[in-house]
Amino acid sequence: MQPNSPWRIPDFRILFTASALSQLGTNVSYVAVPLIAVSALDASPGQVGALATLSTVAFLLIGLPAGAWVDRMRHRRVLILADLTRALLFATVPVAWWLDGLTLGQLYAVVLLNGCATVFSDVGAQSVLPQLVARDSLVQANADVNTLMAAGNVAGRGAGGGLVALLTAPVAVLFTALTFLGSALRLTGMRATPAPPAPPPGRATRMGARIAEGLRHVLGNTELRALALTAALGNFGSQIINTMLPVVFVRELGFSGGALGLFWAVGGAGLLLGARCARPVAVRLGYGRTLGLAGLCLAPAGLLVPLVDRGPWLVLAGAGWLVAMFKVGMDNVLGVSLRQRMTAHSLLGRMNATFRFLLTGALAIGAAVSGVIGELTTVHTALWVGGAFLSTAFLPVFLSPVRTRRELPEQRTQETPAAPAAPASPAGTP
Repeated sequence: MQPNSPWRIPDFRILFTASALSQLGTNVSYVAVPLIAVSALDASPGQVGALATLSTVAFLLIGLPAGAWVDRMRHRRVLILADLTRALLFATVPVAWWLDGLTLGQLYAVVLLNGCATVFSDVGAQSVLPQLVARDSLVQANADVNTLMAAGNVAGRGAGGGLVALLTAPVAVLFTALTFLGSALRLTGMRATPAPPAPPPGRATRMGARIAEGLRHVLGNTELRALALTAALGNFGSQIINTMLPVVFVRELGFSGGALGLFWAVGGAGLLLGARCARPVAVRLGYGRTLGLAGLCLAPAGLLVPLVDRGPWLVLAGAGWLVAMFKVGMDNVLGVSLRQRMTAHSLLGRMNATFRFLLTGALAIGAAVSGVIGELTTVHTALWVGGAFLSTAFLPVFLSPVRTRRELPEQRTQETPAAPAAPASPAGTP
């Protein structure tokens, strides 16, 4: 084990294993919940779109204030309470099913409230990580965490499809509840995180002003703005596709939930490979250059996904999904590392909340757009719209100073106000 390895830090290992449990449960529910809606409750394309929208709309509703709140809260406590809340919510689904009382309205409520808890979990996890590991271990730590998320896509969505096929979707949702409970219990072993520091004299303390400070930090910085826009457009396109895939697989092509889970697992394999390749490729080519070239060479593969059909077309669409997600996996590691290193500790919660607001808000809007397109035209039209966005989302980063960065910027100290970072020089040095 290398001297600066994040795995030497017990709290990082606890955070990682807790995240593994929650990611597994999240991805099982990602397959099981829409299949309950389509197969058991006979949801229309518009209703499937509404379900997917409600699962992420919380980031638009409370994403920004959550960052300001998290910056004033103990992160360990936030993570535990969020996991316990999610466990309780998902446990209500199989109970209602067994009592023959499950409705689409209950599914709407569960995914909406789960999204609210996820806002705090995501912002808290991304904010606590830079406090657990040294700055020279941050890229490796983010690579490991994103590898975990990608592995969760493979294992969770594959397992979700298998559990639905073997034991029914409500049992799969019960499994999700148990994983969140396990994650909360695991996090109790982490040392209590320190109380947040009081804001320096003269710094904004009101909620609105604190939110505005986070927005200015992200949107007023050329590089952070490009990273946010590229990720948001990519999320928008992929969500348009993902929202209609259950309808395409189950209703139009007659496949099982297991086949859908396998297709999503292929995308997870792409995320996994991309996350593992990100750091060694970036060390060789440069961090920003890797982001730019990955987009230019790999993102157009997203246009193969709308070709999904029976026979060889399914293989071709799966290959396109694999390649497109490989690019997203690289982006996740390098983009998150860049933005963490460009942000002071006192602004991490608000920076992460701003990104989550934009990125997950794009998921909510993408799901709604997908439902409208699927309802008014065809589900395959929705797939083509999503593929077009997914294949061109790289352009903001490719056309920005991010593309010329060879190394990560120096992280600001907690006492230093987070002014916009200087653009990279033509030679690529930060």
